[in-house]
Amino acid sequence: MFASLPFAPEIVLPAIGYFLHRYPAVAGHYCFRCSINPTFSTPPWLSQYHFGINLGPIVLMVENYRSGLVWRLMQRCPSLVAGLRRAGFTGGWL
Repeated sequence: MFASLPFAPEIVLPAIGYFLHRYPAVAGHYCFRCSINPTFSTPPWLSQYHFGINLGPIVLMVENYRSGLVWRLMQRCPSLVAGLRRAGFTGGWL
């Protein structure tokens, strides 16, 4: 959910607020829990773990939402831009 922040903040920010309000335990000691299944049991099942592989994209996309830094850095990498164009990507900042 968090990693989608730069693409759809109008959806992601209310969704984060909803989860915090509805399932406060989703906010773990260090960060949001890796997964939640509200249909599994009562109270909802929450992962007890934190995985770095989940947190890396979140950190990058929150910063990208805040400042646009990630996309600005990507724009300055000629091989990345060429690869995206060869793969058929268009629009946006390309």
